[in-house]
Amino acid sequence: MRLFTWNVNGIRAAARKGLIDWLAAAQPDVLCVQETKATADQFESDAVRALGYDVQWHAAVKPGYSGVATFSRGAAAATRVEPGLGEARFDDEGRVLVTRHGDVTLINAYFPNAQRDLGRLDYKTDFYRALLAFAGRRRAAGETVVICGDWNTAHRNIDIENWRGNQKASGFTPGERALVDEYLAAGWVDAFRALHPDLPRQYSWWSNRPGVREKNVGWRIDYHLVATESLPRVREARIHMDVLGSDHCPVELALY
Repeated sequence: MRLFTWNVNGIRAAARKGLIDWLAAAQPDVLCVQETKATADQFESDAVRALGYDVQWHAAVKPGYSGVATFSRGAAAATRVEPGLGEARFDDEGRVLVTRHGDVTLINAYFPNAQRDLGRLDYKTDFYRALLAFAGRRRAAGETVVICGDWNTAHRNIDIENWRGNQKASGFTPGERALVDEYLAAGWVDAFRALHPDLPRQYSWWSNRPGVREKNVGWRIDYHLVATESLPRVREARIHMDVLGSDHCPVELALY
């Protein structure tokens, strides 16, 4: 089963930039998208349905803001759908969608941005910890859980091009990086780094400033995390840096 995650930075804009053509070519079993900035009725889905996909949505209360959606088809079609964590301050922003695909529980998450002045760092911290507790309960109940999405944090020095100059920048502060450490300490594994521990210059987000993406001055902030006991099921983990259409690129996890 091939599971992709992609922050599309507006699903309608991404559709105009080739999202549907990419979907037809890549043919993921499941695609989790973040920052949809739309509701189901605002997105033209006939072309998506023609490719065999069903789409589940969790939109934000605020129009044109945040939101997640999960595309799935065939044997991997979603058999259970749960929007949100059950906590209004997170769910009103449309940040989590939980779906079941075969024997895998997939958590599609759009983690908060702490903002340049770190004004939302407390909110981001609370979200990280609430989701960690939520995923831990599912894991303790015997479910095979994958957490994927835009984590809005570059974890290690290798995950950011200019780590020395960004140690005080939102998304790479010690406190934010420690939030990812909390997941690893709880027995979750960054699937890409498990397979490619020392592979440099592998990024999933670039600033829109001219020339930045062409020079690959990026950050790796989009991840799949799996539980330690599920790591043997990981067959492949890839970052598709050549795919345009957003300031992020698609990230793939293949499971046995």
